[in-house]
Amino acid sequence: MTTSNIKALINSDIHKVWKVVLNVEKYKSWRRDLSKTEIINEKQFIEYTNGDYATRFTVTVVEPYKRWEFDMENSNMTGHWIGIFTDKGNETEIDFMECVEAKKWLMKPFVKSHLKKQQAQFVADIRKALEGNNL
Repeated sequence: MTTSNIKALINSDIHKVWKVVLNVEKYKSWRRDLSKTEIINEKQFIEYTNGDYATRFTVTVVEPYKRWEFDMENSNMTGHWIGIFTDKGNETEIDFMECVEAKKWLMKPFVKSHLKKQQAQFVADIRKALEGNNL
C-alpha cells in the first residue's frame, strides 16, 4: 500500500474550507480535474475525471469541522482518504492523507508520484476557489 500526505495552511476560516471541500455536488465548479460528480446517497458519490474515468467514494467518518474520511475505488486502485481540518483563527490547516493499493502491478511504481500530483492540484484548486469566491 502506498501512502501520500499533504499539509497546507489555507487563508480562510474553517467553516468556509469545510463547506468547499465537503460540497461534492459543486466540485465541477472549482476542480480542474473533474468533468462531473454524481451523488448516489448521503454516504456515496462518484467523481468523473475530464476523461470520464469514474471513481466511487464511500464516506466512513464525518466529524464536522474536524475530520472527513472515505474509502475509494476504481478499476486501477482501492484506498482510503483522511482529511483533518484544524482551526487556526482566520486560517485553516488541512492535513490530507491517502493510502492506495494499485490493482495492477505495472502501476505500482507510479502511484506515489501520481498521488502527490493529485494532492497538490486539489490544494491549489481549494485555494483558488476560496480566493475567487468561485462557488
